[in-house]
Amino acid sequence: MASLSSLFTTLPTTTSSRPPSFSKSSRTSPRFKVSCNASSPPDDQKDPNLTLLENVDRRNMLLGLGAGLYGAANLTNIGSALAYPITAPDDVSYCVPARVVKKNDPNPPDTSIRGVACCPPASATAPKPYLLPKFSKLRIRPAAHGVDPDSDYLAKYKAAIAAMKALPDDHPHSWKQQGKVHCAYCNGAYNQEMNGRPDLTLQVHGSSLFFPFHRWYLYFYERILGKLINDPTFALPYWNWDNPTGMMLPAMFEQPGTNGDPRKNPLFDPYRNVGHLPPAIIDLQYAGKERGFNCVDQISTNLSSMYGQMVTSATNTDAFFGTDPNPEIDSKAGTIESGCHTAVHIWVGNPRMPNSEDLGNFYSAGYDPVFYVHHSNVDRMWKIWKDLNPRRNKDPTSYDWLNASYVFYDENEELVRVYNKDCVDTRKMGYDYQRSSIPWVKSRPVPRARNSTVAARSFGGVKKAEKFEVPVKVDKTVKVLVMRPATKRSDEEKAAATEVLVLNGIKYNGEEFFKLDVLVNDVDDGVETTAASSEFAGTFAQVPHVHGKKMFMTSGAQFGITELLEDIEGEDDKYVLVTLVPKAGAEGATVDEIKIELVHIDN
Repeated sequence: MASLSSLFTTLPTTTSSRPPSFSKSSRTSPRFKVSCNASSPPDDQKDPNLTLLENVDRRNMLLGLGAGLYGAANLTNIGSALAYPITAPDDVSYCVPARVVKKNDPNPPDTSIRGVACCPPASATAPKPYLLPKFSKLRIRPAAHGVDPDSDYLAKYKAAIAAMKALPDDHPHSWKQQGKVHCAYCNGAYNQEMNGRPDLTLQVHGSSLFFPFHRWYLYFYERILGKLINDPTFALPYWNWDNPTGMMLPAMFEQPGTNGDPRKNPLFDPYRNVGHLPPAIIDLQYAGKERGFNCVDQISTNLSSMYGQMVTSATNTDAFFGTDPNPEIDSKAGTIESGCHTAVHIWVGNPRMPNSEDLGNFYSAGYDPVFYVHHSNVDRMWKIWKDLNPRRNKDPTSYDWLNASYVFYDENEELVRVYNKDCVDTRKMGYDYQRSSIPWVKSRPVPRARNSTVAARSFGGVKKAEKFEVPVKVDKTVKVLVMRPATKRSDEEKAAATEVLVLNGIKYNGEEFFKLDVLVNDVDDGVETTAASSEFAGTFAQVPHVHGKKMFMTSGAQFGITELLEDIEGEDDKYVLVTLVPKAGAEGATVDEIKIELVHIDN
């Protein structure tokens, strides 16, 4: 079987015959060099020669494989059981303030820096169905770290943002209104009245709506920027934090403006964590405090984290995307949303602000230009995940997902309704991504202990999942033995179904940053198990966001563990030891159910 890295390098990344002018050389290359020296800025021209990868397992990755299930011996398909495509309201101005609530105070003073009146301006007409135009030329989104500071591209980008900020606040294209879009859809300003459930808020996070909503959001944001500078080919950059050369905040956002004043730079935002400005290396498992890793260890852990979230854990559609919203069943978040996506939000947001503005809270995130380049890379992960294994990694196909819809103002100031089914192909939407190598495909985590028999040795001292009283409090570390539905599975059986560890009913305080790490067969020898270890199954982390007076939210998570069990040589174990490790905001947090399922793979 071909290696994953060799498969990916054969994939087309752009149809343009001439590279766009992002840098002085106007050339791009998948090869680059990495330096941990703060005086040596990243360069995207040479392939990484990372000694940190020398001890990483370089085996070819097993594509299309899966295995297992808990509590039932039959295969399971996870998804919505009844027709319920989420439908945003026709009148986008009909919404409530997205309040910022603090603990033990249901009616607190408004501490929001940006304001929580998130309703967009009213439209005289109802939204019309949006039809994608025909594009004669693709917009190519460049890697932000490779943009030359003196390039025409960066000058255009700054000019577009400056023009947006110069518009009156009540203009649908203004900076204020673009920031409000995220506040309205992501912080509980809308309800589900169009679905016959006005008692429920509309929330695009923590479910399969996460990727498509943000793709449409960035699509119109990008088109509006192009309109403001009269350049329909303008494309947003992406912050490729998954690549060692992009693991610092892109320099363009902190460049001095006129007279050396950074506040004169249109891309500057005053509400960022100053401790995380370059040359700080991002932590893609950030839990709100520094871990003291050196540069090499941090990059290595980041790469393994990306491998886990894109490959090991994301073995089926629901695991990667999350599950469809359903009024009767709590939805689950996908691996990227609850992993690196959340980590970047919290890492950039300013912890000294009342609500970690800007990026550290959903209500304010859209007011920082970094938000859009961050989500541009999140969107790129969707595309890469499908390209990694087209046979297995597929978009959702449920009626609910395909027909879920949102309402935006387009670049012509017209209110339009868009559907998930129309955003699955970036090229049909007129854009693609500049090629950037993905060294994390060679960063498969390595086990801390093979064939540890830690689960068998835990009998008598650790309860089985079926014996636990629920809900289980997770404000401190919890260990539980979870039964697997099958052992010693053949490659054919693994190819037909993937083994998934499921956490249902994760209840947590939505007004606080929450992070819960999940380990399988961890030896617990006093050394922290990180994403660089095979025993690290994944993480469930959420950016703070609040729905009115409802302080606690309920969601779920699922992690593919087939490859994990292969690596730790635990495939023969009837039970595995699952460890839940609270990392942030776990006061009062609980979990209703922990189980393992076999999920059919539709090849």
